[in-house]
Amino acid sequence: MNAETFIPDSTYVDVPSIPWKPTRFTGVEAKTLMENPATGMSTVLMRWAPGARLPQHEHVAIEQTFVLEGSFADHMGVCRAGNYVWRRSGSRHDAWTDEGCLMLAFFLKPNTFFD
Repeated sequence: MNAETFIPDSTYVDVPSIPWKPTRFTGVEAKTLMENPATGMSTVLMRWAPGARLPQHEHVAIEQTFVLEGSFADHMGVCRAGNYVWRRSGSRHDAWTDEGCLMLAFFLKPNTFFD
C-alpha cells in the first residue's frame, strides 16, 4: 500500500441524522448534504415555513431546485411538489412560499443577497 490518502468513491449521507439549521432568513432551515468550500458548490435540503421569503438575490452560477413537498414562487411562476426549476447565472429574483415547502437545491456557487 502506498502513502497516498484514500478517498472513497462514494460518500453516503445519513440525512435524518443531520440537524436542521436555521438560516439568516426567518422560516428557512437547511441541511447541507454536500459542500465544497474551495469552489462554493453545495447540495442543500431546505425546509421553508409557510410565508417564508428570500429577499432579492443573484444566482452567481446556475442553481437547480427540485421541490419535494409544498411549493415556492417567484415573479416568473410557481414550482410545485414533484417539479424542478433551474435558474441561469446572473438571474435575480425574490422567492417565497405561501404554504411552505421542502426542496433539494444544487448550487455551483453561493448566491449573492442584496438585503
